[in-house]
Amino acid sequence: MVIDILQELRQNESLTSVPESELQWLVDHSEIVTLEEGEYLYKKGDPVDHLLIVLAGRLRMFIDRNGQHRELGFNEVGYIGGLLPYSRMKTGAASGVAVEKTTALRLPRAEFREMISSQYQLVESFVHLMLDRTRDYTKLDQQNEKMISLGKLSAGLAHELNNPAAAVVRSASALKKHLGFVPEKFKSVISIQATGAQVDRVNEILGDVLKRGTPDLTLIEKSALEDDLYDWLEEHEVDNGFEIAECFAEYGVTTDDLEGVSKQVLAKDLSAVLDWLNNVLTTEKMVNEIAEASERIGNLVKSIKDYSHMDGGADKKMVVLRDGVESTLRILQHKLKTKHIKVQLDIPDSLPKVCMSPGEMNQVWTNLIDNAIDALPEAGEIRIESEQDREFVITKVIDNGSGIPQDVIDQIFDPFFTTKEIGKGSGLGLEIAQNIIKRHRGQIKVSSKPGHTEFNVCLPIE
Repeated sequence: MVIDILQELRQNESLTSVPESELQWLVDHSEIVTLEEGEYLYKKGDPVDHLLIVLAGRLRMFIDRNGQHRELGFNEVGYIGGLLPYSRMKTGAASGVAVEKTTALRLPRAEFREMISSQYQLVESFVHLMLDRTRDYTKLDQQNEKMISLGKLSAGLAHELNNPAAAVVRSASALKKHLGFVPEKFKSVISIQATGAQVDRVNEILGDVLKRGTPDLTLIEKSALEDDLYDWLEEHEVDNGFEIAECFAEYGVTTDDLEGVSKQVLAKDLSAVLDWLNNVLTTEKMVNEIAEASERIGNLVKSIKDYSHMDGGADKKMVVLRDGVESTLRILQHKLKTKHIKVQLDIPDSLPKVCMSPGEMNQVWTNLIDNAIDALPEAGEIRIESEQDREFVITKVIDNGSGIPQDVIDQIFDPFFTTKEIGKGSGLGLEIAQNIIKRHRGQIKVSSKPGHTEFNVCLPIE
């Protein structure tokens, strides 16, 4: 099949405003390449020395990682790529192989000087295409990386939320069951013979116990206290002695407290009074458990909101840098706990606020900390420290893992480069982190040796 090359160029959406004379110049100065199915038009790592336009057929774009292909899409008829005017691309980041018989027009780099000096509208179309593609690529990359980050965080968040939610359900169920016994105990309580002063004194003892709160006892200390309480209760023939002793020990009730109660009531009423006190303390304990679990859920939800800045948009504002780092650490808490990783945070309160987009910078902290977690062995350490350097704030994320091999350290900010296995890393995280920092007029650097990998993020204060 003979291709009318000029007609194909006229129909290309990106070249509709280019005069036919300039399209003819492009045809005259280019070469035509025809590929059979399975042949490569370009390979990852090859020098990028040509502007490419697909005239017929189709190319499959992919990258090779650890011997496996990762699909990036297809170059269809009309695709313009390769080296574009003013592009700084030197080597290819992906490979393109023909999936059917394919024809492409190829303009060599050597022709660019003449094209730029004489074919103005042609160059303008290529530059607009490059700018539009860069914007689209950046937006897509950011969205993809956000989805990848969300996937990484969702399992940990589900686990962190599930624990307190289960505690609420468990304590609420136990409380409901516990309160069901109250009517049975009410009869014995209402029949107690005691003066107002005696009731007040028992209430004072209960108030003191609640005011003291639950003591921090070792298992041995708590067991010894339970034994003392049980012996006292047995000696005074109190019903449910084992259950009461266990509850009282949690609140640090002593035999002196029990003696104080026994002096205020008749011997026949002691069992009912202590049972009532046990009922109050048990209810208090369950309500506290529900309150603590609910507060933990609330804090997690707040952390998610702070992390994502759902109601703050992407606008830059003066923010406390430590807040973003801490909310990121809370979001990654499950992953840190799973590997028993210790985190040391050294960000002084005196550090000035920094003008940044909190949501975007939290994405940076997530990538750096998450990469450190993945690189660390069990029980590794991460250190995060910040300091002011004139009109800048420098934040270091340091881990004591095995380090980044020196032969690849210069590539870690390249798109699609990753040392992780297929499915465990997109190769976009550090590139996007670098782009975010550049938009903040900052810099990110890395240094690494075995036992010490350090990412250095420098941001202007305003």
